[in-house]
Amino acid sequence: MRRRIGAMAAALALVSLVLIPPQLALAVAPANDNFGSATVISSLPFSDVVDNTEATTEPGEPQFCLFSPQTVWYSITPTANAVLRADMAGSSFFDTVITVYQSSGPGFGGLSALRCASFGASVTFSAQAGTTYFLQAGSGFTGGGSLHLNLQAVPPPPNDDFANATLISGLPFDVTVDATAATVEPGEPHDSTCIGPPSATAWYAITPSASGSLTAIMGNNLSSLAVYTGSSLSSLVSAGCRNFGQLLTFHVDAGVTYRFQLVPLNPLGDGSLRFVVDVTPPPVANFGFQPFDPTIFDTVQFFDVSFDPGGVGFQSEAWNFGDGATGTGCCPTHRYAADGDYAVQLAVTTFDGRTASTSQVVHVKTHDVAITKFAAPKAASSGQTRQIAVGVNSRRYPETVQVQLFK
Repeated sequence: MRRRIGAMAAALALVSLVLIPPQLALAVAPANDNFGSATVISSLPFSDVVDNTEATTEPGEPQFCLFSPQTVWYSITPTANAVLRADMAGSSFFDTVITVYQSSGPGFGGLSALRCASFGASVTFSAQAGTTYFLQAGSGFTGGGSLHLNLQAVPPPPNDDFANATLISGLPFDVTVDATAATVEPGEPHDSTCIGPPSATAWYAITPSASGSLTAIMGNNLSSLAVYTGSSLSSLVSAGCRNFGQLLTFHVDAGVTYRFQLVPLNPLGDGSLRFVVDVTPPPVANFGFQPFDPTIFDTVQFFDVSFDPGGVGFQSEAWNFGDGATGTGCCPTHRYAADGDYAVQLAVTTFDGRTASTSQVVHVKTHDVAITKFAAPKAASSGQTRQIAVGVNSRRYPETVQVQLFK
């Protein structure tokens, strides 16, 4: 009997050992769970993967962007000034939270929050040589999982410097440049009509083979765009500037080099700049007038409704009223001496010298129908029929006339 009981106990113990799932093994927090044990990033690009399921937050740990109960820490002390971009691409959860701090002293008290991002977005920051920066990464509310941290340096654009301006060889020209890490050279100009002074720039240049007008525009509304003539930074002369995605239209002379200065107003937030240049289309001339059926007794009001796709506007309007008379300005008036069909012409000129013209026929026809006689009985009795005589005359054209009588 004792042998049977002992054999059964051994069998049960064996079954228990077999049935214990491996998930019940004690979970361990990641090595860089605490601020004091932050993983040191010594070279770029950098990528790391940890499981933050058992990560914690320490007493007094800062939470700048979105609260994260399961955080890990990284640190970097760059040896040269750089623009760095961090993200959590590849993480198994979507509620990513990443915050960048600059350290100026020991512990949490020495941290100053710079920038943060969440839900898959990246964070870009400017790092100074010899300064230590901490990256706090975690999840918001899903409980964490496989946390991926990626950090890389963002290079400046190849046309960061004036001397390396990208040459525009053909039109239309359409390009997107990442100016996130762009810099400003000593002596770079700043047009007073532009927002600034700039903190980052990229340069383009064009030498048109024919005189005319060009129109440039920036696709990023948080930007400004200036154009200059001159061969060096110290000799540049502004030919115009626009802010917030407005059209920049200007006159060009054949053989002269024009240099575009692209300025992101928030390079670390959105330094991606779309830049478009093309030949400016001609203006579209058009006008209206009233009344639409004038007579020789009417003063006709003309008004210019022309459109300039270059956004420059019109310097002058020249009118020919078709009867030998002329006028200028946006809104002239004219009175015709005789009936007829008059071909009215309008020629417009923009401030940068582009021209257009149009014409319309104004039909002047005077309807001079008049009541020349009116005779009514002085008295009448109820039920009695009496006649009312109305005389109508038209000296110019055969007319169909309707006479209405009112009591």
